[in-house]
Amino acid sequence: MHPSTALATVLVDELVRGGVREAVLAPGSRSAPLAYALEAAERAGRLRLHVRVDERSAGFLALGMARATGLPVPVVTTSGTAVTNLHPAVLEAHHAGVPLVVVSADRPAELRGTGANQTTVQPGLFGRAVRWETDLPAPGAVDDAAGAFWRTTVCRALAAATGRTDPYGGGPVHIDVAFRDPLAPDPADGGGPALGRGPAGPGGLGGREDGGPWTRAEAVPGVAGRPVDPDGDTGGRTLVLLGDLPEPALTRRALLWAEDAGWPVLAEPFGVLPVGGTVVPHGVLLAARLAAGDPELEARLAPDRVVVVGRLTLFRELGALLRRPGTVVEQVSPAAAWTDPSHVVHRVHGAGVLGVPPARAKGWQDWVDAWVGAGRALTPGVRQATQGATGPGVAAAVAAVLGEDDVLVLGSSNAPRDLALAHDGTGSAARVVASRGLAGIDGTVSTAVGVALTTSGRTVALMGDLTFLHDTNGLLIGPAEPVPDLTVVVVDDDGGGIFSTLEYGEPARSATAEAVAATERIFGTPHGTDLAALCAAHGVDHRRVGTTEELARALAEPAGGLRVLVVPVDRSTHRALRDRVRALRG
Repeated sequence: MHPSTALATVLVDELVRGGVREAVLAPGSRSAPLAYALEAAERAGRLRLHVRVDERSAGFLALGMARATGLPVPVVTTSGTAVTNLHPAVLEAHHAGVPLVVVSADRPAELRGTGANQTTVQPGLFGRAVRWETDLPAPGAVDDAAGAFWRTTVCRALAAATGRTDPYGGGPVHIDVAFRDPLAPDPADGGGPALGRGPAGPGGLGGREDGGPWTRAEAVPGVAGRPVDPDGDTGGRTLVLLGDLPEPALTRRALLWAEDAGWPVLAEPFGVLPVGGTVVPHGVLLAARLAAGDPELEARLAPDRVVVVGRLTLFRELGALLRRPGTVVEQVSPAAAWTDPSHVVHRVHGAGVLGVPPARAKGWQDWVDAWVGAGRALTPGVRQATQGATGPGVAAAVAAVLGEDDVLVLGSSNAPRDLALAHDGTGSAARVVASRGLAGIDGTVSTAVGVALTTSGRTVALMGDLTFLHDTNGLLIGPAEPVPDLTVVVVDDDGGGIFSTLEYGEPARSATAEAVAATERIFGTPHGTDLAALCAAHGVDHRRVGTTEELARALAEPAGGLRVLVVPVDRSTHRALRDRVRALRG
């Protein structure tokens, strides 16, 4: 099957699975793959197709059917001025909240901006009049991964169109789809694409085995929906992965919700530091990083279902749990756009579901104890490997002094990873603030100053030296301006230490002196900056501490304004430390 035919076939198939029963087509050449797929769907009795020669009329025809039925209705056009003729219908759908789905065919990337015939800028054409839009590229490879991407795209469009994931209600959406020649199906395929008859078993090209949509959006964010089934569709074991949430209250609610259900939690260190309780006990965060990546433990502890609450941004091990074959993945999202970079989510719930206590899962205590035991077994080895002036050692010293009224601001590189590795579930449930929207190192010092100026408790910021240097202007506070009580702890390894723990730091990439020099220059990025002199220039108190014990004593003192504590760390030890920790899991 040609790539364009495969793309169009999957899109139409997923539209039908998502509730589409009527479709409107305004014919054209670039939209030929979609035309063939729609006609095949009608022959199979899966939808009713309406063909119109005028795109403006086609748009309003689809609008009328969508308004009358409340169901999403796609209108399909070719490229160029054909798409612009839908604008009046889109505007009406926008103001009336009608689920109109615009599917416009487009030229592939190599023809855009070249003066190619019937080619204009179609993405963004309808501006703010659409609830959601996307620009699907012309496919290269045709496989299950591509199919899953196409199907989740349709699911997101339909969820936005019908208002299931938008507190402001539904309305028009726009899917712009690029197609590359050949546009007509291969005659060897029998004259047209076959819909709903994908490869055996679940897969992106074949769709879900039950004939339903790839992702079901259950509720509008913030609105309580039906409780999550304690045993899910699998009748088996559920694991909760807790990521970044916009409010600490949601993190606390999610932890209590999982505890009520008897589900183990592997939590990223955002919102609040998880401590105590039944399902977030001593060692669970260590289990998140290590047990999830241990083949033997993973085989014994592998969940049948994973419920992701919030947005995961840190660990590849947790992402790998979502991609295990046969695992049912559900998402609890406080935002209209749920997160699913692997295109594996089966069902999406609004954050309101956290207010609906689920029944206790069957056999929950043994299941929780298994994960807790894995974490506790790893804890001594991790502590021994990370103690002293290491990134995790510094993070542990910082976490140990925080109280429930305190706030910890994290940088975006090693700081949250070190904290997640070092924190063992003991101590206080301090609030944690981190810029995880794009996870950049921009403005971290200024962000910490802003937090400290609006917080009644103590504020401590933990970051690396490059993150600190990236925003030294955050230290620039005029003499008439309010000064925060803020302690900035800088782990100073003279460069980009995180890269040595990634693939760029593999020993094979440093086999020669030339390779070592290149890696050091473009990833290590040593700066040699005198941080004490820099702080002095801004009139900011600076102290260099050589041990975690000395750091703990300094942190126990009142900040009394803005101060910087610098802990020197040997960057060359980062990869060896990571390897020692990984070796603990076998």
